[in-house]
Amino acid sequence: MSDRRTDLVHAPGWWPWTVVIVVLLGTVASNRELGSSHGEVVGATLTAVLAVLPAVLPWRADVALAASGVCTAVYLGAGFADGPIFLALPTVTFVVAVRATSHRWVPWAVGAAFVAAVSLVIRMLATDGQRTQEVWQAIGLLAVVAAAGAVATAVSQLQSSRVDRSARAATEERLRMAQDLHDGVGHGLAVIAMQAGVALHVLDRDPAKARESIEAIRATSRESLDALRAELGRMSGTEAVRRPARGIDDLDALLDRVRAGGLEVVRTGDLDDVDDRRGEVVYAVVQEALTNVLRHAGATRAVVAFARIDRALEVTVSDDGRGGPSSGQDEGMGITGMRARVGEVGGVLDVGPAGGAGFRVRATLPEEP
Repeated sequence: MSDRRTDLVHAPGWWPWTVVIVVLLGTVASNRELGSSHGEVVGATLTAVLAVLPAVLPWRADVALAASGVCTAVYLGAGFADGPIFLALPTVTFVVAVRATSHRWVPWAVGAAFVAAVSLVIRMLATDGQRTQEVWQAIGLLAVVAAAGAVATAVSQLQSSRVDRSARAATEERLRMAQDLHDGVGHGLAVIAMQAGVALHVLDRDPAKARESIEAIRATSRESLDALRAELGRMSGTEAVRRPARGIDDLDALLDRVRAGGLEVVRTGDLDDVDDRRGEVVYAVVQEALTNVLRHAGATRAVVAFARIDRALEVTVSDDGRGGPSSGQDEGMGITGMRARVGEVGGVLDVGPAGGAGFRVRATLPEEP
């Protein structure tokens, strides 16, 4: 358990103050009932309050427990009236154990409880030595201190677990937003860059083709801006309409966008009976693979192939470009994101140089049971 657990509880809250008040009033009442003098009542009350006061003060674990243990031992050893003093050390132990790691408080809690228990035994021996009440009180005090420490440890672990879950959820959400931006905006920019190159290349000899590329740039820019606006809205905490998830029905439009940029894209195979979740993964894999072709491969042709093999859907995107790293080597956010998405549905992603020339991305997605 990390030391950051000490930051989980900056203040013990209101209830230890309630215990302080109970100890204060209860000690006054119990000692007056015993017939103690005014001075004895004041001394007993002051000692009892000092024993429980560390529960509401931001002291270190060792200082708090040592002070509480010594004051409790002094109270019990002095023969003051039994009463709420038995709440002091367990309360301090609980508060300290919630906000400190075990190795910082356990030895001091054991020592403080032992000193207080010994004082009870000494009080018994200093009287008639025949009473067993103090022995049982000592045993009970040790047991309650141990129980308070155990419960506090469980509470602390629960709080730590909640903090970890919250931090993990926030991290996962940030990664998801980064991945969405990479997939949507990154793909759009790659297509825009290629379409702009085509427009410049044919501007003089084929104005119609240049106009077509510019119109495609405008459409892709709008789509990328919508994606960017939606994600920025989510990052800022404002309500933003999230884009519908892309799936199988959007593949043809994706391929047409890439073709408009000058890359020949061939599609083979059919996609029948693919559920929405796997359809989203298929779209994301094809989109990222083609984006990488546009940005890095220097290819002129890409093949998007779908096949069913042994109750699994196999999606392969290959190109005739200059190739790239093998699986697991120098993988950027794009390939890492594809691997994560494929893994979410129990699939496997394999990337690496294709046979002969170019690069290949292959995702194998098992069918739903």
